[in-house]
Amino acid sequence: QVQLVESGGGLVQAGGSLRLSCAASGRTFRSLAMGWFRQAPGKEREVVATIDWSGGRTYYADSVKGRFTISRDNAKNTMYLQMQSLKPEDTAVYYCAASRSPGLLPVQTALIPYWGQGTQVTVSS
Repeated sequence: QVQLVESGGGLVQAGGSLRLSCAASGRTFRSLAMGWFRQAPGKEREVVATIDWSGGRTYYADSVKGRFTISRDNAKNTMYLQMQSLKPEDTAVYYCAASRSPGLLPVQTALIPYWGQGTQVTVSS
């Protein structure tokens, strides 16, 4: 029912910046709690940041606080992740995620029904 498409990944040097985008299909974007997860090879998928349907509440993993900013533009059906001061440990496939649950998106991946295909972010040192 909900289609999510990520873009904006790429290869950058440590200390650089990237901006990821997630476009959602349909006319129900305003009802979606959304967020970003990432997964490195051999590791479990982990939450990066989440944002509620209004954009008024956000959550950040400790590892990205002060460096990443999550936002959404409901008029454009798009969510963003601005990443600054990138580190090699940020290297991973980044996934857009969404749910119709109220409030913030849960951090447990099993509770999230909608996922994008992922976009690769590689940070060199």
